[in-house]
Amino acid sequence: MNQNNARHTPWNTPFIAQRADPFITRMDGRWYFTASVPTYDRIVLRCANSLEDLRTAVEKTVWSAHASGVMSKHIWAPELHKIDGVWYLYFAAGEKENPWEIRPWALHCQGKDPMEGPWVECGNLERAEGDEFSFTDFSLDMTTFAHHGKRYCVWAEKVGTGKKISNLYIAEMKNALALKTPQMLLTSPAYGWERHGFWVNEGPAALETESKLVLAYSASDTGPAYCMGLLWMDRDGDPMDISAWHKSSRPVCTTDAEKGLFGPGHNSFFRDEAGQAYMAYHARTYDEITGDPLYDPNRHTFVMKLYFSEGLPVFDYRNQIFQEEKE
Repeated sequence: MNQNNARHTPWNTPFIAQRADPFITRMDGRWYFTASVPTYDRIVLRCANSLEDLRTAVEKTVWSAHASGVMSKHIWAPELHKIDGVWYLYFAAGEKENPWEIRPWALHCQGKDPMEGPWVECGNLERAEGDEFSFTDFSLDMTTFAHHGKRYCVWAEKVGTGKKISNLYIAEMKNALALKTPQMLLTSPAYGWERHGFWVNEGPAALETESKLVLAYSASDTGPAYCMGLLWMDRDGDPMDISAWHKSSRPVCTTDAEKGLFGPGHNSFFRDEAGQAYMAYHARTYDEITGDPLYDPNRHTFVMKLYFSEGLPVFDYRNQIFQEEKE
């Protein structure tokens, strides 16, 4: 199967086409969307008064890649956060001269409206004093979340030699641009479903439920084997206490050929004004990819409504929203 004969189903109509690594947030009564574009050369934003309207909202480029040097290649996975009243965009970027020299970078908005800017470059995330390891190798997919009055950073970073392993690390943050503590290893690809093509844990996304702090992540290479795993801890626990975390031994969201969704991953969580939880994620509508899957443009954004069982989210394609029809 390929993109020319991908089977259309009620479940695989994209929420937004050709946008990977989607990030949706609702802030100050408005909805915002950003994601990786297939050319990996800029950061785009959409804003709307409702979730539905994000689908057709005008998309604006708020920052473009440099012509050379740092932040000139592989502009990936932007996230929009408002921290202490200031808007920030976090993203990963490499260099045209060394495209895999990828690190997390940040922008901050000098104005009150992120759609208007202006956006100013803040540089790399700053390590904590005494931390000799964070952001020293291929690092990407940084996210941040607040929990019990403290802010935390989670990101993917490769370690080892040769065909390296991508782990997830966590640290407490001093402020929006700096870590307060050295990194702690959160999860490493230990299961077979995390090791297809590459040994990968990446794309973390946090969600608080009534009883749990949940962290979803993506695993394996970016083809049909790409899938999502889940970490969780009791909501009253300390995220920096690694023993407090639990890890699912099986993926929680995988390819479903019957529904025409392949390689689901790199999600974000968000809630509407009523508190209903959703997940945005990307997937393809076919499984046979010509060339490197990373450069296939047809990773589309989908949105799934979430329900919960014992404090953990239930990932079910039957809860996909904006379908053309129901089964």
